[in-house]
Amino acid sequence: MKDRVLIANRGEIAVRIMRACQDLGLDYVVVYTAADQESQHVRLAMNGAAGGQRAWRVSSYTDPNDILAVADHTGCTAIHPGYGFFSEDYRFARRVTVRDRPLTFIGPNWEVIKNLGDKINTKRVANRLGIPTIPGTDGPIYNEMEAEEIAARLLDDQQRQKIKNPSVLVKAAAGGGGMGIEEVFRIEQLRRVYRQVQSYAKRQFGDGGVLIEQCLRDYNHLEVQLVCSRHGERVHFGTRNCTIQSTGRQKRLEAAPGFDPACFDYVFDSQKVLAQIVDYSLKLADHVKYDNVGTWEWIVARDGSPYLLEVNTRIQVENDVSARISYLHGKQPSLLREQIRLALGDTMGYDQKTVEFKGASIELRLVAEDTGRGFAPWIGVIDKFSFPSQDWAAVYTHVPFDRPYTIPSEYDPNLALVLVWGDDMATAKERACQFLDATVIEGQNAHQEPIMTNIPYLRANLDRLLTF
Repeated sequence: MKDRVLIANRGEIAVRIMRACQDLGLDYVVVYTAADQESQHVRLAMNGAAGGQRAWRVSSYTDPNDILAVADHTGCTAIHPGYGFFSEDYRFARRVTVRDRPLTFIGPNWEVIKNLGDKINTKRVANRLGIPTIPGTDGPIYNEMEAEEIAARLLDDQQRQKIKNPSVLVKAAAGGGGMGIEEVFRIEQLRRVYRQVQSYAKRQFGDGGVLIEQCLRDYNHLEVQLVCSRHGERVHFGTRNCTIQSTGRQKRLEAAPGFDPACFDYVFDSQKVLAQIVDYSLKLADHVKYDNVGTWEWIVARDGSPYLLEVNTRIQVENDVSARISYLHGKQPSLLREQIRLALGDTMGYDQKTVEFKGASIELRLVAEDTGRGFAPWIGVIDKFSFPSQDWAAVYTHVPFDRPYTIPSEYDPNLALVLVWGDDMATAKERACQFLDATVIEGQNAHQEPIMTNIPYLRANLDRLLTF
């Protein structure tokens, strides 16, 4: 029986999954909320609904009962969570696959998601394998004297390395999203801060465990893109650099490959470091028997020291940055298409020697926001939305081109992803500027004030790509 995929997400990723399903000859169903009624992913699904309804309204993208009810009613055999929402929720992935009417979860095995979704466990496993992680504890500390001893050692190590303003982070072990983190510069501060964070952790998370880590400031944020199958096949699609982010740690500019000596005079062998983090990522993937698409996130210090940060057990927004410098049989692959077919049981059909890397690519995340006010979201109506057509660029968006569109206040005001590529990074940067200059986005909010986007910010920060 041909598979039918329920796309349990919204926006541009829903549109991209739809296209990947079409390329594979698979049927699909989308869900949407009232706020997304005018989204392009809904309109495209409804327009292509010959032979049956393809778009179904739900109360929320995070209500598993609603999502699974649509899947059952429409006879879906698989579910694609996209990114965010249920994409890294091992409980949902487990429920999907062990229920009376099981579905294929398009992502890794739920046990892998559970193990790697726990940052403490990931760090512990990485340390056992000799993979470098941020110096500090690989498990929660419940004793302030032990915490003080660890912090003193980390501060001493930084002083010996002549690191300016050495400090440690005291973090709630059960926290996330930047909550429950305090910085300590002097050991005399440690006990007071430890008690403060432990008290916060108990109140917010019901667990007083605390982590102590070295604070790293001068670094680049790199990622390694892996594609794996349920048949033990594992291939990497290179590295990318995601250092330029908003104040809320939301990525705004990404580039591949992860380092380029033409952009910055690194004090380390950049190609050696890139090869090193790829090898480490494959080593951990092999150890946990990783079986789908995933991203290994790294911090690389100015001296070239790499530290594994975490593993994202899902497709990422920026997956296509890697695809645009990768070639399979002379063509740029769709990693979404690979993700789907491998999750449905296909073998890879190629190995690492088949993947050729060439050129450079950049992703620009177009967002309605005021970058001068802490990247505050802009909400209003878009009246005009147009992009230049180039054979070296691709645009992914859920915003319609042919009618006004009200940006939903319920979600982040992301408008589009723009991919540009070229033979080298200088060409890619030049094309990114050219593309942004020719892009037209017009609209106004409830006070008749013109739309604010991050286009000027993106243009101003292109030269910062791949630098320290």
